[in-house]
Amino acid sequence: MTNFTAVIERCNETGLYVGFVPGFPGAHSQGETLEELNDNLREVVEMLLEDGEPRMEAEFIGTQNVRVA
Repeated sequence: MTNFTAVIERCNETGLYVGFVPGFPGAHSQGETLEELNDNLREVVEMLLEDGEPRMEAEFIGTQNVRVA
């Protein structure tokens, strides 16, 4: 079992949750709920892994708050 970290946003126009796995080309999806998004991302990643282990283009490090006056 392999774990991937996904970045999740909510689109203000559609209300959909949008997610992607940083550095993993093609690993992105959307869903009406967080559960649906997780299922969709899992399905996409499983399909991409059928072609073999991905060559990750970047490594997710984390998030950071930026304070602006």
